[in-house]
Amino acid sequence: MSPRTGDAPLFSIVTPVYAPPLDALREMIASVKDQTCDDWELILVDDASPDDAVRSLMRSEAASDHRIRVIEREVNGGIVAASNTALAEVGGEWVVLVDHDDLVTSNALQQVSDVLTPEVDYVYSDEDKVGDDGVFYDRFRKPTWSPERLRHQMYTSHLSVLRTALVREVGGFREGFEGSQDHDLVLRVTERAREVVHIPKVLYHWRVVPGSAAGDPDAKPYAWVAGRKAVQEHLDRVGIRAVAEFGDAPGLYRIVREANLDRSVSVIIPTRGGDGLVWGDRRCFVLEAVRSLLAHTEMPLLEIVVVYDLATPDVVLEQLKVIAGDKLVLVPFAGEFNFSKKCNEGFLSSSGEIIILMNDDVEAVSDQFVETLVAPLEEPDVGLTGGRLWFPDKTLQHGGHIYFKDVVFHSYFGWPHDAFGEFSDLRLNREASGLTGACIALRREDYELVGGMSEALPLSFNDVDFSRKLRHVGYRLLWMWEATMFHFESQTRDPRVKEYEVDFLFKRWPTPDRDLFTPDGLKEYPLW
Repeated sequence: MSPRTGDAPLFSIVTPVYAPPLDALREMIASVKDQTCDDWELILVDDASPDDAVRSLMRSEAASDHRIRVIEREVNGGIVAASNTALAEVGGEWVVLVDHDDLVTSNALQQVSDVLTPEVDYVYSDEDKVGDDGVFYDRFRKPTWSPERLRHQMYTSHLSVLRTALVREVGGFREGFEGSQDHDLVLRVTERAREVVHIPKVLYHWRVVPGSAAGDPDAKPYAWVAGRKAVQEHLDRVGIRAVAEFGDAPGLYRIVREANLDRSVSVIIPTRGGDGLVWGDRRCFVLEAVRSLLAHTEMPLLEIVVVYDLATPDVVLEQLKVIAGDKLVLVPFAGEFNFSKKCNEGFLSSSGEIIILMNDDVEAVSDQFVETLVAPLEEPDVGLTGGRLWFPDKTLQHGGHIYFKDVVFHSYFGWPHDAFGEFSDLRLNREASGLTGACIALRREDYELVGGMSEALPLSFNDVDFSRKLRHVGYRLLWMWEATMFHFESQTRDPRVKEYEVDFLFKRWPTPDRDLFTPDGLKEYPLW
């Protein structure tokens, strides 16, 4: 951290105040005074509360503790004006945002202090809610820094700690963003931040009171409007060609990117021309996969590279020529089944700037499917995108990979298709630890950069390995919730995991404990 001068505190807690319940305000102040880290100041700005008792309480607290300062505005200006009044008085190196009726844990500032380095510009923590009965509930276990999620939801929220110099550099809070002023500020700060740190501990209790967004997301509709405006301006500033729309619930946004239609795309599909029953009808999987994909995209420079086993029936190959026409590239494959090798051989026979790897046992559902997958790849730090996959009964097969300690599995496996997930996980694009090889997209040069798919993993974990290689070189991986497909996996593959594949994965990417794995697969797994 840069050196501080004089008696300036490390943390300046900024709290705009307007007509809170007195008990809640008193408890908020007490939670600040109870910090194990003493290096702070609390700046309370009363925004002309109608009840003199509010000011009397704040004056009394300031008189008893020199670290508490009270500023009384003569005219009510709203939360942005009051917050900027507080910012003008900040003396600390870090701005800490705390609402007038919430609580911080006693170790909050110490936990933040412990992660600060000269490169860190923004810190956020997990949070939960607290009811009138004092019971804490609804913990939000937040992900590590996820800029894509922040565009869809103000997920960092509480506790937020921002470098003061950077807050001032971007102009503080802005008029016209009331209700989502913190979302707007964090978007602008993180556009310039060098490092963003997540503390995976609850350091903040969001109080649920009548009329608050904590208890009723519909309580402040103007905040949703302001948030959409903040996200759109953010997209424009960072050069992402996209439109911010309202999402499926207040506080959620949908980002509709504009795909680059000048990009050539190669879709690589390994197949043996197999068939099976789907919803009571027999189908040849690869034919329906190609047909559905072409029906759900308008990308003009598209080729379909089908890598087929020599045993594939000739009638299947002939029908593929009819369905795909001059977009089709047929690549024969000899030898034992090896999904990775088939993908690599398809890559060598492809010409597209963008590569999509796709199973043959899928059916595209959403419009602009290819466009949705490839559009984020215009952003240089995005290395891989993947879609949302449903089983035939519309339960979820893939919502991103889980890599947590000794678990490697699909997030939200088996959840209903219309579920929102924990804190709307399933209704927004977000960074993921990994993505299923049944449907992923990346730039051609990045396929080459990481050496393609590992042929030492012919069936299982090749997508885990591929995802981890791309993350290892610094890329973000995006799960695109609106790129939706059916996946008929249970009908077309042996689900058993081979012991040598487990050995390979854990040798290359060690984890603490392999006990969950057996040759027959996972014994247990969490739902998220």
